Amino acid sequence: MSNDDILLQVEDLTTSFRIDDQYYPANDHINLDVYENEIVAIVGESGCGKSAFGHSIMGMHSQEQTKISGKIHFKGADLLSYSNTQLNKVRGKEISMIFQDPLTALNPLMIVGKQIEEGMKYHTKLSKNKRKQKAIEILSEVKIPQPERVYSQYPHELSGGMRQRIVIAIAIACEPSLIIADEPTTALDVTIQARIIDLLKELKRRMKTSIILITHDLGVVSEMADRIAVMYTGEFVEIGETKNFLKNPLHPYSKSLLHSLPSKNNQGEKLHVIKGVVPSLNHLQRQGCRFKPRMSGTDDSIHEETPTLREVEKGHWVRCTCYKHFQIDNHNQVVEGEKDDVFQGQ
Repeated sequence: MSNDDILLQVEDLTTSFRIDDQYYPANDHINLDVYENEIVAIVGESGCGKSAFGHSIMGMHSQEQTKISGKIHFKGADLLSYSNTQLNKVRGKEISMIFQDPLTALNPLMIVGKQIEEGMKYHTKLSKNKRKQKAIEILSEVKIPQPERVYSQYPHELSGGMRQRIVIAIAIACEPSLIIADEPTTALDVTIQARIIDLLKELKRRMKTSIILITHDLGVVSEMADRIAVMYTGEFVEIGETKNFLKNPLHPYSKSLLHSLPSKNNQGEKLHVIKGVVPSLNHLQRQGCRFKPRMSGTDDSIHEETPTLREVEKGHWVRCTCYKHFQIDNHNQVVEGEKDDVFQGQ
């Protein structure tokens, strides 16, 4: 892809939250390009800064509790320089969001049809009848049966899967160029998850919309994403094309995440467990490799003092040289190596 195809360009983004009168970065000097008609998955454990990243793009953080610096270029304009009035013209029309919990995202006192129409009412000049007609059409597009009937229902009258489709319907009502999907399949059963995944892929094909998929579910990622960006403690530690990433993850955190998943290759064996937990913002050691405390037994010499994200092969970026010295064997045991090709054959 060329630079002309870049839809969103995030440069040196730092999003800091206020804790006891001090600000601590939840996103720390992040850089990421999102191309037109592309799905990029942001993956990592809870507390790694994924949702903070999505909300920063949308401009949804409290100005009293948050400091944001850097640049977020969308179609050539820096969103961080926009006023709230300017952002309101972009949100819902050019960029929209699918929220994690549809029950809290939806207004319980308003029928779902009117909620779908809200964006159209603000961003378009459609008449009342035209808005209703389009809302019913969108309900049909997101595979909701009896759309005319569902239009007049309240959120509590619908199942979890149906509510999630309503949230998607609201997000696509004005046909945005970019959708940020924050854990769109969380708390749904496997069958409904598959339907939501298929729906989002179909919408991407039909509308040529780019999607930032925020998730911790690598199964969903393998089905949907063109590229994967692995986030740990507010930094991207690995970025690459999905197919190559799943075949050959490099960063120790990426390898650990993948080896923590059940598969046909580890039947009857204990799953790999990542030791420790994601540190809180105000207790995070920001010097050196941030994943080092969870890599037991590794020597300081394998880590960079100031880890940088570098391209190790075309389109594949990794942070810190420790990836050259870390592997997990077939028994899910962490093994140190000494050569650049330590991961070959895994």
